[in-house]
Amino acid sequence: MRFDVVTIFPEMVLDCAMNGVTGRAIKQGLVDLAVWNPRNYTLDKHKTVDDRPYGGGPGMVMKYKPLKDAVDDAKKLGSKERVKVVYLSPQGKPITQQLLNENTALEQLILVAGRYEGIDERFIQNECHEEWSLGDFVISGGELAALVVIDAISRLLPGVLGDEGSAKQDSYMDGLLDCPHYTRPEVFEGKAVPEVLLGGNHKDIAKWRMKQSLGWTWQKRPDLLFNKELTAEQKSLLNEFKIELKYK
Repeated sequence: MRFDVVTIFPEMVLDCAMNGVTGRAIKQGLVDLAVWNPRNYTLDKHKTVDDRPYGGGPGMVMKYKPLKDAVDDAKKLGSKERVKVVYLSPQGKPITQQLLNENTALEQLILVAGRYEGIDERFIQNECHEEWSLGDFVISGGELAALVVIDAISRLLPGVLGDEGSAKQDSYMDGLLDCPHYTRPEVFEGKAVPEVLLGGNHKDIAKWRMKQSLGWTWQKRPDLLFNKELTAEQKSLLNEFKIELKYK
């Protein structure tokens, strides 16, 4: 899969993306990443990419043409099919695991990182397919959001993670939070690893993990359960979790 980021801070994106999971994926050729600086598409000596907003008000607005020219060049090096241009904006749809899963089949994802007070609305309407948001808050630019999207989608692609099952067990993949995990030592500061994890019975371990996943979701993110239809077994396991919690 190819990611293209339109940003006035290309080093910020590249320096971070070349670490960890995404860095390995890029070096192994599983993911392609390129950055496009709108300043390179300006004609004045100051490489101006922003201007005052019509109607007045504080701040500056990013100009249409440099952004469009950058996106157009990104498209030339990518796929003509299964390509999507996304503007990262606090006004966009929330980035969820489901949204990320739905976009793993893309061949090219062009992420536009805005700055200042935003970008010319005509660019959003004419050039972007969707707007995505990290959440109901504002950050200084879209670069951090772009990096989050690149990391989150990359780990879903075949071959990127060392264990193909890792991503499938992540929180939100099945609409629930992940279960707790433990490693050595078996006892630390008086707290022991749950006995079921030491017994080697895979059926019991799977059942325990599902119970914990349901229980943690109920405790930490009960909103995730509102629209999730639980099986009879899951309902029973969640009830067991609540009873066990009550008598702890």
